[in-house]
Amino acid sequence: MGNCYSVQCSFENSLLRGWDFIVGHANYVCKLKQTLPTLSTALQELRAQRNDVQREVDVAEQRLLESFQGVQLWLSTAETIITEAEKLVSNGPQQMNNLCLGGCISKNCLSSYKFGKQVAEMLQKITDHKSKGAFKKVAENQPAASVVVRPEEQPVALESTIQKAWSCIVDKDVGIIGLYGLGGVGKTTLLTKLKNKFSTTTNDFEVVIWALVSKDFDVGKIQDRIGGNLGFPDGSWKNKHVDQKAVDIYRILSNKRFVVLLDDLWERVDLNQVGIPKPSQENGSKLIFTTRSLEVCGEMEAQKKIKVECLETEKAWELFRDKVGDETLNSHPDIHNLAKEVAERCGGLPLALITIGRAMACKKTLGEWKYAIEMLKRCALPKLENEVEKIV
Repeated sequence: MGNCYSVQCSFENSLLRGWDFIVGHANYVCKLKQTLPTLSTALQELRAQRNDVQREVDVAEQRLLESFQGVQLWLSTAETIITEAEKLVSNGPQQMNNLCLGGCISKNCLSSYKFGKQVAEMLQKITDHKSKGAFKKVAENQPAASVVVRPEEQPVALESTIQKAWSCIVDKDVGIIGLYGLGGVGKTTLLTKLKNKFSTTTNDFEVVIWALVSKDFDVGKIQDRIGGNLGFPDGSWKNKHVDQKAVDIYRILSNKRFVVLLDDLWERVDLNQVGIPKPSQENGSKLIFTTRSLEVCGEMEAQKKIKVECLETEKAWELFRDKVGDETLNSHPDIHNLAKEVAERCGGLPLALITIGRAMACKKTLGEWKYAIEMLKRCALPKLENEVEKIV
């Protein structure tokens, strides 16, 4: 009797489980008329949300912000879900044609069950993913100014000038700084030193840009150099008109605390034409340039004008002696005094001292040294800055 009761209970439990299984399967099929349109609506909403997030990321990246990895992962997953959901929605009409008797019975029960289950699971997956896509921010400022360090000559007696220029950089009342002096006096070396200092000194600047200007400059080429610093693609962007390039550069820099370093200005550069916002107390940005002319400093509206001085006699001799070398200087008793005269006639210009010093490093006859002095006598100091290569 006990065994019969046990068998009966086991049979009833199996029957109940089987009934639940059948009802569960039938539920997926019966609800297809509701879940399929709901899936289609949810898919549209996810597409719209994906597009909104992608648009925010695109705008942020145009401003040189760095998108969060979590946002990129969400977008990638959204793309996969959308593709899978689109496939289900496109198969919907065919599956609906299999239904009869009010949609609760299917001509192909197994197929309709599997499809109904996939639709329900996809609907839940979309709902979950949409809830994860409510981002307060999609990007953030990139880590402190990414400064590409430039190779630099060892600065000679420029330490005080570097400190003077850096104090102007940290002064919120100074936006435009002009470094002026004779050609060959070390302006580019100074500017390079300042640029590299941004990579080793704590500061709040988001982007640091270097561009060579030079005589007879071309606005488009300056823009290309700036664009390269800002990450604009080389191909299509370089083919744009200068006006459009200016708009693109201005759009980026106007949302940044920037430093622009322009080397070797011979005349006024129109910042608006290039696309550089004028530095001010409000934007906290800086423009630093080098020029041979004090007048150009005035034309560029520099709030601080710093003269880069020639070397004093003792420093000039130390630099020249280092480039010539003791072997040559000691090769004849009279060369030492002749070398001092050559150094003096270089007028304290580091470029002349370095270039001529290197050229004389292998000259060990008095005639060669006297010839160099004669050539230097023909060049006044202002002319010397352009004549160094001819002399050597």
